This record gives sequence, C-alpha cells and structure tokens, in this order.
Amino acid sequence: MKAGKKLSLQFLTSLLCLMAVFLASCGGGNGNGSKAPDANQVLRFPVVGDINSFDPATVQDTDSNFPIQAVFTGLVTLDKDLKVKPQLAAALPTVSSDGMTYTFKLRDGLKFSNGDPLTSKDVVYSINRAVAKETNSPVSYYLSLLKDFDKVNSGKQATLVGDSLQTPDANTVVIKINKPAAYFLETLSYPTSYVVNQKIVDKYKGGKSPWTDHLQEGAGAGPFKVDNYNHSTGIKLVRNDNYYGPKPKLNTLQVVFYKDQDGMYKAYQAKQLDFAYVPTSSVGDVAGKPDYSATNVLTIRYLSLNYLAKPFDNIKIRQAFALAINKDTIVKTAINNAFVASNHIIPQGMPGYNDALTGPEGSTTQGDPAKAKQLLADGLKEEGMTALPPLTLTYYPREQSYKDAMSEVVSMWQSNLSVKVNVNTVARPRLLDLENATKNNASLTMWQAGWNADYPDPQDWLTTFFDRGSDYNQFNYGQNNSTAAAEQVKVQDELRKADVTQDQTARMKIYNDAEQKIINDAGWIPLWQEKVHSLTSQKVHNLKLNSQQLIPPDDWSNIYMSA
Repeated sequence: MKAGKKLSLQFLTSLLCLMAVFLASCGGGNGNGSKAPDANQVLRFPVVGDINSFDPATVQDTDSNFPIQAVFTGLVTLDKDLKVKPQLAAALPTVSSDGMTYTFKLRDGLKFSNGDPLTSKDVVYSINRAVAKETNSPVSYYLSLLKDFDKVNSGKQATLVGDSLQTPDANTVVIKINKPAAYFLETLSYPTSYVVNQKIVDKYKGGKSPWTDHLQEGAGAGPFKVDNYNHSTGIKLVRNDNYYGPKPKLNTLQVVFYKDQDGMYKAYQAKQLDFAYVPTSSVGDVAGKPDYSATNVLTIRYLSLNYLAKPFDNIKIRQAFALAINKDTIVKTAINNAFVASNHIIPQGMPGYNDALTGPEGSTTQGDPAKAKQLLADGLKEEGMTALPPLTLTYYPREQSYKDAMSEVVSMWQSNLSVKVNVNTVARPRLLDLENATKNNASLTMWQAGWNADYPDPQDWLTTFFDRGSDYNQFNYGQNNSTAAAEQVKVQDELRKADVTQDQTARMKIYNDAEQKIINDAGWIPLWQEKVHSLTSQKVHNLKLNSQQLIPPDDWSNIYMSA
C-alpha cells in the first residue's frame, strides 16, 4: 500500500508539482451548505472487504488502511499534501548532529478512546510490538531503520525498549536509528508505528478471537473509535470525544464492505452510499457530472515474475514476457483510457520520476513482439528447453476491467509468444498471503499487484521492493541464481547508497540509474499508472483524499453533511 523530504531546489520543485497534482478533491459539496443536525452527521464510505487487517502493525493494503487511519494515530502523519506533520507529538522532533537520534515530546493529556492515559511507554510498546518476531508483521520493514531492528525482528534480542526506543519520562520518546536517512520521519507516518492500547492487546492474547475484534473497548486514539465491527457487512465508527485534535463534525463513519467497485458503484446510484469509486468501464457515463471527480494518484499496477520459479530465472525470458505486451492497447480497450500506460516503477508526480526511462531493450509502452519472440527463443536455448512449463497468472479481480486487462495480457502472450498461460483469480486477502509466502521460494510463479505511495520518496518504491532481505522483495530480486544476480546485488548496493545520500540531486540520479537496471531485468513489468475516479454526494462537504486515498486525521474536522 499498499500509500516530504529534506529540500534541495530540484526536490522542492518536484514536491510543489506533486502538491499541485494532488490538491484536487474527491468532489462533494462546496463547503457552504447548511450543516445537518448532529444525528444526521453520518457518512457511508465503502471499502473492498472484509478488510485484510485491523492491526496497524500488519496492515499492507489501502482498503484496510482506511479504517485504521481513522481509529489509530502515531507520532507523525502525512497531511493532504504529503508533508510530515506532528500528530501525537507536540512538534516535529529534535535530531542529533549525526542524524541518528530523534527526540519527540508528546502532547499533554493524551488519552485512548476509552479514557486510558497514553504515554511514551505506549508509543515504544507499539513500535516494538510491530518489530517483534512474534507479531510476524509483513510490513515490519518500515521500521528497519531502528537500531538493532534485525536482532529483535529475528528473535535474537528480546526488545528494542531501553535500546533504540527510550522513554526518559512519560512525555518523551527517544528513537535511535542505524544510519542517517532523509526519509525516516516519513516511515514513521506508516501505521506500523501507530499506538495501540497494550491493555486490550494483552487481554485477548491467545484467546478465541483476536484483539482486533474488540477495538470498541478502547484500543486507539484517533479521531474515531469502533462501535461495531461485523466481518460480513462493515465497521461502524463513531466520534472519539477523547481525540486530542480537532474533533470530527461527523458523529458516525460507516465503513461499508463491498465485494468490488461495481457493487459500490451500484449502491451509490441507489443512494445507499455517500461516496463511491467509479469502475473504469463507467467513467464515460459520469465524467462531467457535478458529483464526479478524477484525481491522479501515485499508484502503479504491475506484473511480478518470481526469479526463483522456472523459467523466470532467465532474464531473456522475463524480457520476452514484458515486450510481448502492448500496454497502450490494454489501457485503451480494457481500461477505457481511465489510466495511463507506463514502463515506470516510480510514478509520474513523484520526486525521482525519470522521463528518459525505457522498457527492457529500450522498448516503449507498445512493447516489441518481434524482439520478444527472439528473446524467448534465445532464453529457451540457454536453458536447454524446447518448451515452457505450465504457467499460471494469479490476480485479484478488483473490477471487470482488471479481468479484461489480464485476459488481454494472456492473449498477447499467446499470440506473440505462442505461450499459453492459465489464470487464477483469488480474493485480495488470499493474494496478499500468497505474495508474502514467496520470499526465498518459488511458491508463486507470476502475479498481478499494485502499489500506492506511502510517502513521496523513491525509497518507498525501489529499496522497499528490491533491496535484499526486504519483506516486499517477494519476486526475489538479487536473491536468485540468474545470470544477472551479481549485477542485481550491485543495484541493491546503489539503492542503499541513495537512501543515505544527503545531496538530493545526486540521490535522485542514483535512484534513476537503479530503476532503469531493474526494468531492464524485468524486475517488475509495470502496466499502468492509475487515477481515482469517484462520486461524492452533494450532501458531503470538504471530503478530500490525498494521493494515498486517505484522509489525514485532523481533516475529519472539516467534513460534514448538509441538511
């Protein structure tokens, strides 16, 4: 999510451009409507569910992240312009001269939603819990900058509390990291560092139901609290009167579960929802209407090929599968021109976006079928193979257009490479589980996935996915036996160098070089960059999603329903 850095002149320019792109709101009223009575301040908002996780320590998808962001908060957050803002912290931290120690002062009088006091001990408990081996978090990697992270994450050390996580007093949190990193505060905006009430977690540890089924007892400190969580229908959230920031004007946020975007679109048309995402096939029907809005987002859809699964340990065969795809045709026919074809890992609008990047072998988004056919023949010869083994593409069909797109991909492989690929559609939680299981093994051969920026920095796209040992390196880049493995390790060294480089111009140049090398090896096969097409009832005022498709916690105080 599966959603601001130190500023040089070039970087500032990029960030300002990013802000301009994402200031567009998701429609709704103009903010001048007469406010409805409090009893009518109910917003019905859909997600594709049941959500995969309600635990900040383990969340890795956008739909789960939406209710988590409403119920839990951390030391810092990203605002609507993706700038780091203090949240539980009273201000941004002081940083030591070596850039490796961060000291946060908490706001006075913090409380969980049930009234329990929230202190520095709760902050370090929650961060340590996300890192701990027993939590088995698939997103603990976001905290890998913490000093001795590896020791606790592997179980070799019991805790980070008293080590890299310190609490000199009830209002002070000291965090030590293992290297200077320009993006550290941004990593703390991800939910892995959000604060949970240890009393609730411990109460239900080892019980018949997880602690996340009992959040109504006061597990979070965000603008809303859980009133009811039904795994079949949705989550009822109500205003948290103990929230330390500006209180929401809404008294109820009803998070409604739908199987897919088609279902939520039909529900909106039947006035059963106040907001809905528009299926790409229906964009032409609603464009221009007063409740419609299109927002560019930092989301890339791509195909993953596992380097540990035959035949994708051969670079030429990987390249052949990439070049056999005409992304322009897929976006035009299957996606209704709702998105933009792309060869990029780092999306347009991000600092570090490389205009000069090409696909493998210098290809465009139209691919190169003739070159693909030759690469496949060369790869098979290198492998001593006359034919490919049975192959299956696994994906999650978010809506009909995604099914159509994957059908076109498979058809192109058949027509351009004479390769038959079967398809396997699974529910989103199942696909996440399958992806998480691929690290260092060949359990999943090829699959379709997507990523939405967590913060506007190339590190979130490149190091997060392609560094050795990263939880998200599920396709085993640099940890395989391909002929390119040694060069991939050098690319990983490049990424680590870029992560700590303070000169932003030099830093972006290193990331650009690494991205092109990864694309050349078909580390990803990017397909398209997305836009969010949405409908918002004219009764809803000031509802604005940022590029993570989220609402920053304090922004809920601006949203209301008109009479």
